[in-house]
Amino acid sequence: MKLGCIADDLTGATDLALMLAREGLRTTQTIGVPRADLDLSGADAVVVALKSRTISAQDAIDQSLAAAQALRKAGARNLFFKYCSTFDSTDEGNIGPVTEALLNLTSSDFTLACPAFPANGRTIYKGHLFVNGVPLHESSMKDHPLTPMRDSNLVRVLQRQTKLPVGLISYEDVEGGPDAIRAAFEREKAAGHRIVIVDALSDKHLRAIGLAAADFPLITGGSGVAMGLPAAYRRSAADASPSTERSFDAPAGRSIILAGSCSSATQRQVETAIEAGIPAFRLNPTELATRDVTAQTALDWLAGQDATGPVLIYSTATPEDVQAVQSKLGRMNAGEIVENTLAQIARTLPALGITRIIVAGGETSGAVVNALGVEALAIGPEIDPGVPWTRSLGGTDLALALKSGNFGAPDFFLKAWTMLR
Repeated sequence: MKLGCIADDLTGATDLALMLAREGLRTTQTIGVPRADLDLSGADAVVVALKSRTISAQDAIDQSLAAAQALRKAGARNLFFKYCSTFDSTDEGNIGPVTEALLNLTSSDFTLACPAFPANGRTIYKGHLFVNGVPLHESSMKDHPLTPMRDSNLVRVLQRQTKLPVGLISYEDVEGGPDAIRAAFEREKAAGHRIVIVDALSDKHLRAIGLAAADFPLITGGSGVAMGLPAAYRRSAADASPSTERSFDAPAGRSIILAGSCSSATQRQVETAIEAGIPAFRLNPTELATRDVTAQTALDWLAGQDATGPVLIYSTATPEDVQAVQSKLGRMNAGEIVENTLAQIARTLPALGITRIIVAGGETSGAVVNALGVEALAIGPEIDPGVPWTRSLGGTDLALALKSGNFGAPDFFLKAWTMLR
């Protein structure tokens, strides 16, 4: 195994697995730390999906170390710690603390942090993260219900999370290509920095960064910075077998969308789906908390819908609605109520003949796949940048599209189904 990857949420893991598979590495994704008897011998890369982004820093460290140790035992040569392209975190963590722990595990004294993903509008310039050209702290991420991002300077953000000195490799070095980036790494190491934010404005930059850092025992970043790694790891051009397939075998059955994210992208996708006539049922956290509405209420509604097309069950809401609910129920409690309800709904879907499922939101995706008992995923074609169809391995046969809340075009919930055979 050339690369063992630890992702802090499920959709981010799928995003990374897609990137590695598309660039020619045989890639398997597991849900949680892989069992010791799970056969990973055919994989060039294994991506472990955790649900550690918003838990306590110590719990995130413990889960990440367990995943890393399992990957190394399975033969992983290098490690990759994957987090969101909008650097979702708080001043307490978890990006900084987990990075420190993995550096210690690998006996490393240096790594990089680069969440850039230009294909989805995430770029870094002079250490500042931009979302579709808007500074992070002015984007919709400033209103994220769990990890509101109020500072676009990633050097400052990461330095608040770690005692290790954080430096910067800026655009001028990155533009010079892999050799210039390697020289900049040495310069920053000599200056005493242990982690460096790296600028990236294009896929060309990400490929150069990947080539320059390919031998690092630990790399951290979004899926974009992994773009250059497969080329560095392949023994020859013959090792590459990137997929260009745009359709995907899926089990026969009914289709559903479960949307828990409240991101602006998911809001637009929900609106577009409803305007297109997809039947929709909204879960209101306040009604769920008072038991005026339950998972069974949604399932009763589902039973009355036409079985020939997709349906939508969602809790997606505007920032104002989210803030109002959080003021009543508490920030974490509101999210857990919705996740638990969607998990209860998901648990019953296979028995209802629903085998094709889109899930919107990282936390929601983690809750849903755990409820369904999915242990591993085969990666299929890309629907939109960073979001593939996948098929479950072992257990109930399911086609799953697990979407980060921030990803996907407005018509994502409509066009995804057209790719399934």
